[in-house]
Amino acid sequence: MTDITIRGAGIFGLSIAWACVQRGASVQIIDPSGAGAGSSGGIVGALAPHVPENWNPKKAFQLESLLMAESFWQQVSAAGGKNAGYIRSGRLQPIADQTARALAVRRHETAVDLWQDNAIWEVIPTPQTDWQPVSPDGHLIRDTLSAHMHPRRACDALVAALTTSGVSILSEGPDKGAVVWATGVAGLDELSAGRSRIMGNGVKGQAALLRYDAIGAPQLFASGVHIIPHLDGTVAVGSTSEREYDHPTSTDNQLDDVIAAVRHAVPALKDAPVIGRWAGVRPRARSRAPMLGAWPDRAGHFIANGGFKIGFGMAPKIADVMSELILNDTDTIPDGFRVEDNL
Repeated sequence: MTDITIRGAGIFGLSIAWACVQRGASVQIIDPSGAGAGSSGGIVGALAPHVPENWNPKKAFQLESLLMAESFWQQVSAAGGKNAGYIRSGRLQPIADQTARALAVRRHETAVDLWQDNAIWEVIPTPQTDWQPVSPDGHLIRDTLSAHMHPRRACDALVAALTTSGVSILSEGPDKGAVVWATGVAGLDELSAGRSRIMGNGVKGQAALLRYDAIGAPQLFASGVHIIPHLDGTVAVGSTSEREYDHPTSTDNQLDDVIAAVRHAVPALKDAPVIGRWAGVRPRARSRAPMLGAWPDRAGHFIANGGFKIGFGMAPKIADVMSELILNDTDTIPDGFRVEDNL
């Protein structure tokens, strides 16, 4: 007997399925395109925190999720025998000038208060290494909370863990038990149908994969671009944010501009060959926060959507919150994340 049907095999659907299985539920996953076929099949995978100031429920939720991530992915990888590519190696960011440095120093103090002993945000002199961004001020922001992973490998690791646990991923099938809709952009369109306000929309992103071995190094954030040294000896760079687009999965000169900006910001990547390009459309809820909770018009149906840019970082905590809601009727969804916040 199947207790739960998950519609959508992206990062939210797979993670919620895993959390439900861990709590003893029987689960089936349905996705006509297969696992990680949409925006969750990207290549960047930056798990980066919000700035430690102006604290709110979204930032607190993200902090909890980032701190859960290492244990979450270790369990997934151990269960299925596939490495998700997760590593918490921190992040470096350049500083433009003395004013920006003073702001970064003040954020060190707020990070001590908000992150406590869990992680550090600090200003350091630019080290003499190859793997660093150009910093006009001669200093860098370093934080130890940021982590990264390879999205495709993470989805593969979840599929392997779920398969080992007896979960089927089907291309089609009837709903059985409670139904969780984690269907990305298509789901936002369906939720918006017949309503006076749009519940969300798709935002296209483009990213590239370079051949450069910086395994174990921190991720970089420079020129508005995430620069991720994956554990397979590649570096992912991206991504764009395009509200208007003609071709959802094609790359163009906007990605060329991203690559050029990265080569300028990180001299070590000046001659690194481009070995892959990716484009996809990511779901952005109207509130900009993930959208979680019961479907207002459908009894026994739930929604987990809108993980624009932060879906992989939020996934461990979202999986925990949604499985508690579905299985135990325990609602711990924070303010700003509820479906009704987007109505």
